[in-house]
Amino acid sequence: MKERLEAIKQETIAKIKNAEDLNILNDIRVEILGKKGQLTEVLKGMKDVAPEDRPKVGQMVNDTRKAIEEKMEEVKAQLQEKAREAKLKAEVIDVTLPAKKNKIGHKHPNTLALEELQRIFVGMGYEVVEGPEVEYDYYNFEALNIPANHPAKDEQDTFYINKNIVLRTQTSSVQARVMEKTQPPIRIISPGRVFRSDQVDATHSPSFHQVEGLAIDKNINFADLKGTLQEFAKELFGPDTKTKFRPHHFPFTEPSAEMDVSCFKCGGKGCRFCKGEGWIEILGCGMVHPHVLEMCGIDPEKYQGFAFGVGLERIALLKYEIDDMRLLYENDDRFLNQF
Repeated sequence: MKERLEAIKQETIAKIKNAEDLNILNDIRVEILGKKGQLTEVLKGMKDVAPEDRPKVGQMVNDTRKAIEEKMEEVKAQLQEKAREAKLKAEVIDVTLPAKKNKIGHKHPNTLALEELQRIFVGMGYEVVEGPEVEYDYYNFEALNIPANHPAKDEQDTFYINKNIVLRTQTSSVQARVMEKTQPPIRIISPGRVFRSDQVDATHSPSFHQVEGLAIDKNINFADLKGTLQEFAKELFGPDTKTKFRPHHFPFTEPSAEMDVSCFKCGGKGCRFCKGEGWIEILGCGMVHPHVLEMCGIDPEKYQGFAFGVGLERIALLKYEIDDMRLLYENDDRFLNQF
């Protein structure tokens, strides 16, 4: 028994010394010390040993196991150190190389402009409301005081799906829907995509975005409209911005006006940006027509209101000094990465 144990020890230690990696070392451990290993087989044969010799044989087995395990731990540590050095050598990092940059997307100019408008009007107590882009002719036209024979309903200006359904030409349809379902006071803005049958050029597109606003309450007048839009212009273009209102006509407001802002590049003196006029047209507005209030179930004798609409792309073009609307939709990284 002693000779057998000594042979197992010497043979196993020799194998351990010659092990080239940790996997081979683990195979040796299983072969010798595992449940079906050679030392385990020796222990199973203890039943055939005389009772008085069992303590000696057991001690010899333990000494052999201890010698093998110590040598195995020694070689294991050496192999682990060798593997670590090889890994470090293979994974050398040149700290002088430039780091890899992650390309992270950012907000589109339209989104930046929309968030700025929403921040301003939400700060004034307005609620952001959205509506369907595919709209009934009634909400897009008739509820806004645009009768069946109005030029705006011409198929050359409007995309018709059928006689009663259109791609909305303005987000004012959202205002009509809100007035129909909600009693004043009402303060909303309605941003969204709209569609008109326009040719694509530097300032026109068949698909673009609008932000329309509506305020309905008792004793609202044109001074409230002017004050609201003046505050909006100052927040958007700077505290020195001036506003000018020019008479205009919209079917759903009376009186109606277009609002200009003083050129924020030259301060109103006249420059290339404002074409020498000192003023830039920015939006249309007016007091909500009494007939529109009546059609939406609101008493025009008791309530008044104002509405306004601004093209989101126009705001983006002015604020970021972009000279061609098409740049917003061409997905050119050279342009978009500037924002």
